[in-house]
Amino acid sequence: MTMITPKVCILIAIVVYLAMVLYIGYRCSKQNKSTDDFYLGGRKLGPFVTAMSAEASDMSSWLLMGLPGVAYLTGVADAGWTAIGLAIGTYINWLVVARRLRRYSHIANNSITLPQFFKNRYHDKHALLTISAVIIVIFFIPYTASGFAACGKLFSSLFGVDYFAAMVVSAVVIVGYTMLGGFLAASTTDFVQSIIMSVALIVVLVFGVSVAGGFDAVLENAKALPGYLSFTQTYDPVTQTAGPYGTITIFSMLAWGLGYFGMPHILLRFMAIEDEKKLSLSRRVASIWVVISLTVGVAIGIIGYTMSKVGALEVLEGSASETIIVKIADLLSQNGIIPALLAGLILAGILASTMSTADSQLLAASSAVSSDLLGERLGKNDKSGMLAARITLLVIAVIGIFLARDPDSSVFGIVSFAWAGFGASFGPVVLTALFWKRSNKYGALAGMVAGGVMIFVWKYLVRPLGGAWNIYELLPAFLVALAAIIVVSLLTPAPEKSILEEFERARSGKQV
Repeated sequence: MTMITPKVCILIAIVVYLAMVLYIGYRCSKQNKSTDDFYLGGRKLGPFVTAMSAEASDMSSWLLMGLPGVAYLTGVADAGWTAIGLAIGTYINWLVVARRLRRYSHIANNSITLPQFFKNRYHDKHALLTISAVIIVIFFIPYTASGFAACGKLFSSLFGVDYFAAMVVSAVVIVGYTMLGGFLAASTTDFVQSIIMSVALIVVLVFGVSVAGGFDAVLENAKALPGYLSFTQTYDPVTQTAGPYGTITIFSMLAWGLGYFGMPHILLRFMAIEDEKKLSLSRRVASIWVVISLTVGVAIGIIGYTMSKVGALEVLEGSASETIIVKIADLLSQNGIIPALLAGLILAGILASTMSTADSQLLAASSAVSSDLLGERLGKNDKSGMLAARITLLVIAVIGIFLARDPDSSVFGIVSFAWAGFGASFGPVVLTALFWKRSNKYGALAGMVAGGVMIFVWKYLVRPLGGAWNIYELLPAFLVALAAIIVVSLLTPAPEKSILEEFERARSGKQV
């Protein structure tokens, strides 16, 4: 086998994967006859596609790069508590929010986007729709750009090609199948991508343990580092000592789970399922997949450390630890044609995890502009509306490409900030809209603005103070937004009778 063969095998696997997602987009395009179909798939998603597309669009490349990288560097505590927070948030979101949102969004004038649901739920004219759409654009365009950047960095590091060219090609593929097939294509490809991500995790886990010398060797090497396997201590790779991991830090990491209640691209999956009775099956599938995937992601980081310890891999420092799965895939590719194809599958999994999030974010940002901000001026259920939706999506993608043009642009910092932004701006509004009858449009608007503003205030003014103030901005901003909704709703007029009647219909499940 020549030296170029592993790279060729990897390239073949990735090209086949990219061709497959474009084909899915083409097939799904035949089912889009209105903007309702384009942005919500006509509410026809099955339970498995609903579950897996929601989780694939959620996890992004953070699952295959960020989480193992954190575990590799500092051990179990940081990665573990974050994973626990995400797992709990996933389960509660499916258990508490999914069914009521599916039902209520249908009752509230068949809302097809989250901003439309807020508007119709509170019988508001423009304010809630406009503010929520602007928030989506503010946080999702750079979020989408970070996905484009991750794809560009992957191809650039693998094949030594120009970063910008690689990033543009990746963006074109994502935009291609999303423009063709809309929400249905994004959800179907996300389902396929979740399977590829799962296979990639399993292959890396098995191969990594084998190279590291077995589970016993992994545990021995991990135990040798102070605090590495502890949930109440963290390992400092610089000083090679254990540091305390206090209660405040634990709650800060667990707060990641609060973000789920406000994620537009995840909540849309709840709104799109064909039958709310099938959400129980979706919840079980999604929860099991998330727990297993997060556990394996943390384990791969720990296994990767032992692989470096025994000399199978180079020692990775700083942000380079996020490439641990790429390094393992590269090592696997040196063992023959079949392993090289498997390595290609692993790298396609990383690509899939990034694309599955980018397509959903692109679609959500596009809907915020064409359907929510510009609304009926563009037409809704005819060919002109579909054309406008696709043009808007393309324009947003071009802006995303422009923002991602710098190869040194941050990926995971943007993900963390945008996650907090949506969680605080929308999460409390979603929960009170669904479960508190007395909430009104004034409270919802106050909560939305307060949550969004507090994200910036806490991150840039309060958190830098350090110490007890060093809390992930999502937690304080979420609590401030929730308080704003409650206080303002109680100080302003109660909702009108028609709003209360719709609330009762959503609660009882009648006339859906």
